[in-house]
Parts: sequence; C-alpha cells; structure tokens
Amino acid sequence: MYEPEITKDIINVGVDDPDITLFENQYELPDGMAYNSYLILDEKVCLMDSVDTDVADKWFSNLEKYLGGRNIDYIVVQHMEPDHSGSLAAFLEKYPGAKIKTSAGAKNMISQFFEKDYSDRIELIKDGDTLSLGKHELKFIAAPMVHWPEVMMTYDATDKVLFAADGFGKFGVKGAEADDWACEARRYYFNIVGKYGMQVQNVLKKVADLPIEHICSLHGPVLPENEPLDFYIKKYDTWSRYEPEDEGIAVIFASIHDTGTKQAAEKLAELLTENGAKKVAVTDLTKDDIHEAVEDAFRYDKLVLCASSYDADLFPPMKQFLNILFIKGYQKRRIGIIENGSWAPSAGRVMKQYVESFKDCELIEPIVTIKSSLREENMFDLTGLAASLLS
Repeated sequence: MYEPEITKDIINVGVDDPDITLFENQYELPDGMAYNSYLILDEKVCLMDSVDTDVADKWFSNLEKYLGGRNIDYIVVQHMEPDHSGSLAAFLEKYPGAKIKTSAGAKNMISQFFEKDYSDRIELIKDGDTLSLGKHELKFIAAPMVHWPEVMMTYDATDKVLFAADGFGKFGVKGAEADDWACEARRYYFNIVGKYGMQVQNVLKKVADLPIEHICSLHGPVLPENEPLDFYIKKYDTWSRYEPEDEGIAVIFASIHDTGTKQAAEKLAELLTENGAKKVAVTDLTKDDIHEAVEDAFRYDKLVLCASSYDADLFPPMKQFLNILFIKGYQKRRIGIIENGSWAPSAGRVMKQYVESFKDCELIEPIVTIKSSLREENMFDLTGLAASLLS
C-alpha cells in the first residue's frame, strides 16, 4: 500500500492515472502513470510542482485534504512540461496568494503555455539560491537539459530530500504490479532523458556530496523503494555514461512477411543460447514495443540488427529504430548485422551506415546476407556471426 506521507512535513499530493495508455502520445503504459506533486508543511507552506490537467480535480482534492485550511505561500515550478505544469494556471487562480519560485527559462515558458504570464507573482531562482520555509531550508540546483533547458531540482537540507524533477522517474502508477523499478525506469530514461547523458552526469556530480535520504521524482515511487538508495544512483550513473548495464545480446529484427528475416533472427538467437550466451533478448519491431527495443539496446553490451531491404533502402520499422538510437546518442557497443533481400540486398548497407555514425561502436564481421529465406548455405556465416558475438 502506497503511503503519501514521506516525512513528518512532506506529503506526496500527486495523483495516479491508471487509465492512460500512452505517455507523450508514443510510449505504451501498461500500468498507467503517476504524476507527483509534493507539499511541504512548515511556517511557510510550499508546493513542489503541479500535475497534468487530466488529474487536476483529484490533485486539488488532495491539496485541500492535507492543507487543512492553510494557504500556500509558494509553488516551486521545477519543470514546465504540461504533465507537470498543465494545472499551474488553475492553481494560481485558486490560490491567489501563492508566489511562484522558478527559473528564468521557466518564466518565459509560462507566458508561452498560458494566456497570462503571472510575472507579478514570479520570484526567479537560480543555481545555489535558497529558500527558508521556517524549519525547512531549500536549495535550488540547476539541471538544464535533464531533460528540458529550464529544469531545476531542489534539495531540502532538513529532511535530506532531493526533489529530482523528471530525474529517477519511471512509467507506471505507484505500487504497480510490475514493480521492478529498473525495468520501467530504464525504458523511461533512455527514451526520454537518454540523449542528455552528459547533463545527467553534471547533476549527479552536483548532488554527490549531499546527504540524501529520499529522492522524490515527478513520476513513479519515492526512492528508496525496494533497494538501497545507492542502487538507483548507480543505475543513473551507468545509464548516463552510456555504459552497458548487463552482459547480453539484443537481437532486434524487422521482417516484412515473417519469413526469412524472422527465421534468421530466431536461428541466431538459438545458436547464441546453445553456445552459452548469458542473455539473449529478441524483439520483433513489427509487433513489439519499439521503445522496449531501445531499452534493450542500451541495456546490453551487444546488439544484432536483422532487417529486410525495402525500396533499395531499409524496411521502415528498423530505420525508425536506428534513428531513435542515433538521436539518443547510442554508443560503446559491439553490433552485428543480418540483411535480407530477394534480388538486390540494400538493408546491410544502410544499417552499416548507421553503425558507423554511432560513437565508439564496433561492427562485428561478417555481415550476413540472406536472399528471401534462410538456407543451409547461410549457416556458415550465421554460425560465424554467433561465434564473433560470443568472443
């Protein structure tokens, strides 16, 4: 059972949305989504961020319940993305005495997202600024491009809480059945934040010496949950360095007719497993979640791309996948290629161009070419590729 009280004075008044099926209209949400917002009750009352408009009514109800008739002195706007600030205008109308503490970048965005700019209620904050609420002392930490340019994080020195904006977030409602934080946090990180590894590293360095007992993200559970806090920080350190997390091979394929290309991918996976691969994760880009394929590509130290040729180019599902990897800064992996073409194979050429564009990636030879269907004469090259992947 999830408890909203984090410490004696800090309460998560955010709302779960179990019915939403897509996040940002692209990421599948089998377990819904959590929108967190944190209330700090002190001599001054401070609210950390608002929520998406779809859950605003429940959020306002939570606020009234825990405020117990008190007014709100400040709302800290750490991040202006609509899933966290969509209800800001409604909040400001409902609580006319509340001042906005936010960055200069967020101030500009407020005037872009809403008809009123609320400039008369905004008090700008920058990296290193502090705010005393009475007992609680807040310190603001600039976190640009994690994952928008205006983002601030906030550290409460009294209760040793880091309000991490979108950092350390995950898909799913709090307490979802699929309660492996790393699984959905990894998919969230690489698909949403993954491009900005250097910026994440910068923030990790800023907070490295802070005594932290809780991390409060705007999505997912308050940490620590099922592991020591160091577990989550180490994951973020590994992910933001683009280092492989686990030894394994992600076999990602895109087959037009579920015949030769699929046969080759599945046969390679069989050979790898039979010959001692620790982990082989197979994804069909025409049927499975492409964003889980992105997660697996970053998770493991080796990747195999297997795709059909199409219009003297590459079958579009694979091209979309590789474009996502390129945008997200894919690097530091060993990559094998299997192509299929019935008369003039072109997929290998295009996939190789992508691999050569990735930083510090090694192309594993041989590139395997099949024509229409997997045949006995292909087994020598396929077996050689499996051996190279396992070496």
